[in-house]
Amino acid sequence: MTFPLPVDAYPPPSSAGLVATLGDRVAFEPFNAVATGVFALAVVHTFAAAKFTERAHHVQRAHEARARAAGVAPTPHVWAELLHFFGEVEVVFGLWAVVLLAAASVYHGWDAATSYVDEGVNYREPLFVVVIMALASTRPVVLFAESALRRVASLGGGMPAAWWLSIVSVGPLLGSFITEPAAMTISALLLGRQFFDLQPSRALRYATLGLLFVNVSIGGTLTHFAAPPVLMVARPWAWDSSFMVLRFGWRAVIAILISTIGCFVVFRREWRTLNKHPPVRDVERPDEDAASAGGSLLPVPGWVIAVHIAFIAWTVLNAHHPALFLGGFLFFLGFVRATAAYQSFVALRAPLLVGFFLGGLVIHGGLQAWWIAPTLAALSEQTLFLGATVLTAFNDNALVTYLATLVPNLSESMKVAVVGGAVTGGGLTIIANAPNPAGQALLSRFFDGAVNPLGLFVAALPPTLIAAAILRL
Repeated sequence: MTFPLPVDAYPPPSSAGLVATLGDRVAFEPFNAVATGVFALAVVHTFAAAKFTERAHHVQRAHEARARAAGVAPTPHVWAELLHFFGEVEVVFGLWAVVLLAAASVYHGWDAATSYVDEGVNYREPLFVVVIMALASTRPVVLFAESALRRVASLGGGMPAAWWLSIVSVGPLLGSFITEPAAMTISALLLGRQFFDLQPSRALRYATLGLLFVNVSIGGTLTHFAAPPVLMVARPWAWDSSFMVLRFGWRAVIAILISTIGCFVVFRREWRTLNKHPPVRDVERPDEDAASAGGSLLPVPGWVIAVHIAFIAWTVLNAHHPALFLGGFLFFLGFVRATAAYQSFVALRAPLLVGFFLGGLVIHGGLQAWWIAPTLAALSEQTLFLGATVLTAFNDNALVTYLATLVPNLSESMKVAVVGGAVTGGGLTIIANAPNPAGQALLSRFFDGAVNPLGLFVAALPPTLIAAAILRL
């Protein structure tokens, strides 16, 4: 038997309804229940990651207290480090992919399991996110983005509130042109320096994170090549950028403006306090800059910025060709070395962790078509929009739209509904949209090391509801 079974290899849908259809599919391929059970455990683990981190800190503090009482220098505790590892959201799906691989090997054999991981899974999106995130977080690109957003913030006097407004509204819209992962990376880096470093309240921190995630998810819909869930359907459904602007883009802009202004008004009293801080001049990271150049770095010349942007453009244009954009990234690393006087370190830890997260997610996601495809096919247009929004909270939205392309005879309005729902729900959880792990990795230090999943969901719900209302007008 082929592993995994293609959607069209299952018996026809049962006339008794969706539940009966899913039951028939489990009976036809019992491993479906195992694969989805492992996936469900991984999802639960992502929601419990903050608890592991909290426990790790507790174990480490207790260990350090015992060491000081004994008069010895404290060292990292093995169990604390292990718990901290389990608390890293980015490694969750990779860890459970090991469990999935073991289960598949027992049930279908080692050759079938490894064949699926090697040949049955497309790692193009995780690889693309690693490269674009590394490119977008470099010093010349961040300074260029900051310069552009500074012009917008200057309209409000360059105060923290003006920076916040420009980053969470204009920043996500850049995702339609430089890709959502790049927009998320740049917006998160700028927010960290221009907003989160000012130590806002916990409520405003979560409101900002939820707003950023939702705005990035819907902000990539002005074109057909920048948002992962749109990329999945653009070619099969022959959607171009003009179609995206007319069906989604203008509505997304309105939703972003309403949500951003609404959040600003809700926290208007706190902004009066935050605006007393002097404007932050740049986003330099002195510790990294000094380490990379052995001292002060030189101002970045325009031609270096232009080359960095050219590498980003090359990566975006060749997003479907890993050999080309990975090769371009190797050339880029050589260019960074040659222009070290203008560069800070190329941050690879966060991009690699995010890529590992997404790689694990697509391994699991490829075994969920058996229930997602018939679920989408059984819904009406309105319930399909809602269903896609809810499913997105527990699956990468690109996976949801990809599986929608497998549903035969889907009408144009149903296609619009499923993509609309997928981008609407992209901010509800860390796993809902490919760029979210990048934002979480860059900003988690402002949330005691880990973003609380429930806190993110509650914070993202108001802008999600606004986006849903506008996109369904």
